[in-house]
Amino acid sequence: MAARYGASPMTAPAPHPSDDPTHHDAAEAYCGRVSYAPGDELTVHVRCTTERYDVEIFRWGATRDLVWSATDLPGSVPDTPADADAAGCGWPVSIALTVPADWRSGFHHVRVRAHGAPEERSIGDACFVLRAPTGAPTARALLVVATNTYNAYNSWGGRSLYTGGHAVSYRRPLGRGMIDRPHAPATDRDDRKARPVHRGEAPDTDGEIYQQYRHRHDLPGYMSSAGWFTYERRFVEWAESAGVVVDYAASTDLEEHPGLLDGYDLLLSVGHDEYWSVGQRDAVERFVAGGGNLASMSGNTMFWQVRVEDDGDTMVCHKYKAHLADPVVASADPAIRTGMTGMWADPIVGRPETSILGAGSAWGLYSRFGQATPRGAGAFTVYRDGHWLFEGTGLRYGDLLGADHGVVGYETVGCRLTFDEYQLPIAAGGDGTPDDIEVVAFCPSSNLRMGEYPASIAALDDQGDLEFVAERIHGRVDDDTIARVRHGNAVMVVGRPFGPSGGDVVTIGSTDWVYGLAGDPAVARVTRNVIDRLGRR
Repeated sequence: MAARYGASPMTAPAPHPSDDPTHHDAAEAYCGRVSYAPGDELTVHVRCTTERYDVEIFRWGATRDLVWSATDLPGSVPDTPADADAAGCGWPVSIALTVPADWRSGFHHVRVRAHGAPEERSIGDACFVLRAPTGAPTARALLVVATNTYNAYNSWGGRSLYTGGHAVSYRRPLGRGMIDRPHAPATDRDDRKARPVHRGEAPDTDGEIYQQYRHRHDLPGYMSSAGWFTYERRFVEWAESAGVVVDYAASTDLEEHPGLLDGYDLLLSVGHDEYWSVGQRDAVERFVAGGGNLASMSGNTMFWQVRVEDDGDTMVCHKYKAHLADPVVASADPAIRTGMTGMWADPIVGRPETSILGAGSAWGLYSRFGQATPRGAGAFTVYRDGHWLFEGTGLRYGDLLGADHGVVGYETVGCRLTFDEYQLPIAAGGDGTPDDIEVVAFCPSSNLRMGEYPASIAALDDQGDLEFVAERIHGRVDDDTIARVRHGNAVMVVGRPFGPSGGDVVTIGSTDWVYGLAGDPAVARVTRNVIDRLGRR
């Protein structure tokens, strides 16, 4: 939610060339669709300022495997519309091929390399998700790649949903660093929004280390807020290396392809899965109500409702101004008004994410980010150590899970908590959470108001998230409502939101959970416990 670049006039950081990725590289590209199935025609649209270029397509799983390539293709420089951010680039097709039947479902990286360009500006990255044929899954679990969130943060061509836009196109390149980041730091800390703090260090509350890293490599400020390289890549490399088999889909596939979830036992969401359409959410709720299982290992999940328009080309979200600016609010039909592209928990929409996830951003959004718990543990405190989630970990009551890798960080989801007669946390209710959710672990997190964000990654100049949530949920902004939504948490909860005949939902509420998979055996074991248990009905 928070990777914004406009700040109040007194605190705004000076513009930097890294902030605008448009036409930064000699080669730039995007695919004609976000996802494909075997047998579809894949198109790649390329802008290359040198005479020739090469292209490679990799399936990126445990390793990057080359599946197709072409060399010495002719470069061309099509015009880019001034409104490419919202309307798309409209570049002609440069490469077209029929997706072979033997290509495996997965995330595919399209790498275009311009001949004769400086090395640091010679490569353009594009991507697509290859899904299994609808109704014919090749695995028991489906990972939904959060491509809606990628699109929201992407400012290539002009504006993103964080820099004044309310419509963003899928038909344009993604910003530098979202797909691949060859210069990622070996420490795996400097390119994180919630940088783990080692013993004796002070937290980087103003985000200066992050800014220095991205400026050094000409990366836009949002490159670590969303994208394959930051989040899903970490899960996929770990999972496929561990023998976990999953199929893949994009966010929009759940709306565009009815029946896509048929035959799966488990739906997976990881990292930063913030933007959901009505059709996407409806499909997931039908799946869970029918006995399918959902594992959300994500933070700030399902916070904003979006509309996908123009035959799937454009995503619309009015966000903080939706109750004022989204034209559907003026409708006399309540069913139309609930399609407002604002917060799912907004009273106009009336479908808080807590009702399916058991947690939401209004009850805990930021951890170790700016002034939000800057010296926090970066870990979940275990309470119900006998729960099946912790089987085989050796964790006991009060232990910290994931501290070494800062798995609770950046953005989170939480719920209202109280304690039972045994001093164990339980959901307090009153926030839309299902009655029977079980809280197994949590960590304090917080919402932020103006002046509390990292100085280098500032909030919008008119409102912070804390003020916004207080106003929309409680109808006013004063000391009382601010206090009611300031003190939150990141939770690990298990529930069955649609009753005994429905499926299970596990929420591990932090964007940065995936950072612990490769190096923390307990984090890996908890994740494997979820997949093994919920990956079969």
